[in-house]
Amino acid sequence: MNIKILKNRSDIGAGTRGSDLGIDAMEIAAIVKGNHYFNEFPSEDISTHNESIYDKDHNSFAKRIGHVAEQCMRVSNAIAKNLKADYFPILLSGDHSSALGTISGIKNAFQDKTLGVFWIDAHADIHTPFTSPSGNIHGMPLAAALGLDNTHLQVNEPIAETKDYWENMKNIGINGPKLRPEHLLYFGVRDTEEAENKTIEKLAIKNYKVEEVRFRGLKNCVAEALEKLSDCDIIYISFDVDSMDKDLVSDGTGTPVSKGFDQDEINQILEQIVASKKVVCLEVVEVNPLLDTGGNKMAEVAFEILNKVTEKIKRNL
Repeated sequence: MNIKILKNRSDIGAGTRGSDLGIDAMEIAAIVKGNHYFNEFPSEDISTHNESIYDKDHNSFAKRIGHVAEQCMRVSNAIAKNLKADYFPILLSGDHSSALGTISGIKNAFQDKTLGVFWIDAHADIHTPFTSPSGNIHGMPLAAALGLDNTHLQVNEPIAETKDYWENMKNIGINGPKLRPEHLLYFGVRDTEEAENKTIEKLAIKNYKVEEVRFRGLKNCVAEALEKLSDCDIIYISFDVDSMDKDLVSDGTGTPVSKGFDQDEINQILEQIVASKKVVCLEVVEVNPLLDTGGNKMAEVAFEILNKVTEKIKRNL
């Protein structure tokens, strides 16, 4: 396999504009460092619907869901195409709704393989249009990938159009769920709502909280997590930069949260997962330079992490 960089400059699933500029901010960070990373690998730009933020939208419990669904389909097609062409896709995305497309594309390419997911994030992203307090779809990709509605926790009454689009989203790539709850592992999730907490508890999804990782030892926790996914043939890593501590790194992301991982911890987590040699795709999301009070700090840190883990990926290919 060879590495290919896929660039998905879409931010329509988020509640705050600006993560569509995150890829460019990371490229600028590389240039400033004199690093030729973005010239080293072939790349592909995925078309976006960013102009849809100006459209009138009646889907208040799943904002811009029609265009987000189409964007996830585009991501799914790009991921599946490149995996089938024997590339290792490193996907750089704006908002985290893209992960539904990524997971769906991986399952389309490897329909006979069992997928495991490492979700490194401050947020659980397991809401649905029936439960979401914001209607922002970057908080829903895992629910769609798992085929959930969570109507037993319903607080919203989406219109028929929203429900139809949601059904479509649950069936992107292949029909039905893309993974099982026991094959989803959280690292660093610490900012959740009641509906998400109840869903996580009901599905018994393991969350390796920051304090647990530090108390028990990072290597021990990642090794245990990999053992939990021992019956998975392939692994996808989704790295949201808000998994890092905003007070240690930067506010340069749409929903920054304190008490997260530091840069070195993220490096160690990613490298240990990649060392399993099961990883087939890595995604980095939610860098938002418009919100960065430290200049371009978040993009700089995200690029340093990306550059370091890519070296590990290259050695494993």
